[in-house]
Amino acid sequence: MNSFAGHITDIRSSDGLSVITVKVNAVRFKAVVIDSPETASWLVTDNPVQVQFKETEVVLATGENPAVSLQNRVKGRISAIEKGELLSRVVMRTDIGNIVSIISTDAAEQLALQENTEVTAMIKLNEVILAP
Repeated sequence: MNSFAGHITDIRSSDGLSVITVKVNAVRFKAVVIDSPETASWLVTDNPVQVQFKETEVVLATGENPAVSLQNRVKGRISAIEKGELLSRVVMRTDIGNIVSIISTDAAEQLALQENTEVTAMIKLNEVILAP
């Protein structure tokens, strides 16, 4: 599990759902939660939270600014890659710390991933977990 300490910078709520923006150093993450400030006491601007997401939820892209709907993006460089028969474990070094991604080995080869390759990690907002 990838996990980073941050603090809440924005809360938008409607119909029992909230989109929460969390700042981790200079990187902003968005997460959707089935709560609102009225139902969850921890949903307060400036509150500290842990941003968490599974390694299998991290999409990797090469190239500048890929045109996709994923808003959570962190740029970095691959520091290690372990290729298995079916799956590969990719560790990328970023300004917020290491991010680990598990992708198919076919995808790793298609993207020509290797150590020191510049990549962008992307995570859907519904895959981000916030832990107060």
